[in-house]
Amino acid sequence: MYRLHIVPAHGDPFDQVLEGDSLIVGRSSAAELVLADRFLSRKHARLFHDNGAWMVEDLGSRNGTLVNGIKIEEPTKLKSDDEIRLSGSVIMVRSGDKKDDKVVTTGAKHDTAQTVFRRASDLISRQSSDVSGGLTTPEALRRQTERLRLLNDIHRALGQSLELDELLEMILLRAFEQLEPEEGVIILTDGEGGYRRAARRTAPGVDTNYVFSETLITEVAEKGMAALVLDVETDSRFGNAQSILSSGIRSLVAAPFLDAAGSLGMIALNSRYHKRQFDEDDMELLVSLASVAALRIRNVALAEEAAERRRLEEELKLARQIQVALLPSQLPDVEGYELWGGNVPSRGVSGDYFKIEERSEGGELVFVIADVSGKGIAASLLTASLEALSAGPIEVGQDPAEICTKVGRRLYQRTPPAKYATMILGILNRESGQFLYTNGGHNPALVIRASGEHEELKPTGMPVGLMPEAQYTQDSVELGPGDLLVLYTDGITEAANPEDDEYGIERLAAVCSENRQASLDDLAAAIEQNLDDFTQGVPYADDRTFVLTRRTSS
Repeated sequence: MYRLHIVPAHGDPFDQVLEGDSLIVGRSSAAELVLADRFLSRKHARLFHDNGAWMVEDLGSRNGTLVNGIKIEEPTKLKSDDEIRLSGSVIMVRSGDKKDDKVVTTGAKHDTAQTVFRRASDLISRQSSDVSGGLTTPEALRRQTERLRLLNDIHRALGQSLELDELLEMILLRAFEQLEPEEGVIILTDGEGGYRRAARRTAPGVDTNYVFSETLITEVAEKGMAALVLDVETDSRFGNAQSILSSGIRSLVAAPFLDAAGSLGMIALNSRYHKRQFDEDDMELLVSLASVAALRIRNVALAEEAAERRRLEEELKLARQIQVALLPSQLPDVEGYELWGGNVPSRGVSGDYFKIEERSEGGELVFVIADVSGKGIAASLLTASLEALSAGPIEVGQDPAEICTKVGRRLYQRTPPAKYATMILGILNRESGQFLYTNGGHNPALVIRASGEHEELKPTGMPVGLMPEAQYTQDSVELGPGDLLVLYTDGITEAANPEDDEYGIERLAAVCSENRQASLDDLAAAIEQNLDDFTQGVPYADDRTFVLTRRTSS
């Protein structure tokens, strides 16, 4: 059985047992639960029993029905502690055997109720209404004038150019000046669905340490309610919080940081009972302060995020500059061969790497193309390690299989197990056209014959750095006049179109074969154009690198 605690827009709160099969709520005398709220529809909503559960549905009202702050579009199951909002009226669902633990008062500030919860947005709206002419007594006008003066002072103080930590300290300072608590805390969202204590302030000589109350956070930070707890000791919510009770804390007041984008967290103040007891005027003032502060908190947080993005962008720019320095700035001019190489990163910094250099007094050309695991700065660091580890063995004239074996072992020793690289390392004999290569788990290289047929140079071992004792073999192929060697990374063949189909090696081979007699600049442009036509605007998920070599004479 459920019991309803009803807080109409006008009049005193009251309770009603939810019984029977249906209960229509509205402002019409024909409704079963009549509420004095001129913004309600005549028959606004219906609570009804269905298959052992109580449900609520909107009856086509003008202003809608909200359950826990969310507008419902279809019948919604109710549970204990749910809050139904019908325009300016609130219905709170309570289990029949549970004492009411949420009392909303509308009376004088020294009401005997122990806990007050008010929707912060309603308090702000009411304050705006008061400013526009809702106050009638001189005393009320005087209080409102004083409050506006205080808020104006607070607004100017918070308008200073401050970092987030400084801003939060300033907010607490102003709260202490106006409300004189013994301890204040600011709790903000942590960006991951939780909350963190972002700032704390205590009065001199106070050694209490605020303990997070999940109930208070739920009501204030998540539901947007302002809270006034007149006596913690008599509130069932804190009955098991011995750390709060033993500290001597008795009175609490809290308000959410709300702006148009939602809740940022909350500010909570507490005091020992003998020191002072907060009242509803204090709650309303804290709501106003929090409302002023929320926009500043959001703006400062956004500014700090923007500064952090700029810092990361500068780091990426620097990393890219370092990485570009590792790539060939100019390819060798080799008689009898045309050479072309290019790299397009997907995230500013690439995990791909290529190199073409001469050795053996120009008698050999060394080709390296690699794709390290991961992306971004970490991948670029691994690329730099790979280049450094391979430079020495290449220079002293070792064969591809021997170089890959040594590099793989040293890379494994220097990096986490999840870090490795696929690579092709090949040596081209300039006179004979023989290409001696080792393929360490990389995409098959392509040889496009002058006739248009193509061959794939399959892997001869696993990715380098994956296993400490990996051994590599090597294979060879001979390039004749007009033959084309195509080395590439999987950012090309794994590029996807809107249907999530991959570009694939066959499409790459086909476009290379069709343009095999074009200049290498034109061939590279044809590959990129063919890729763009295939992907149809789908962003490239990986870096794209390819190296083209054509033998032009015997």
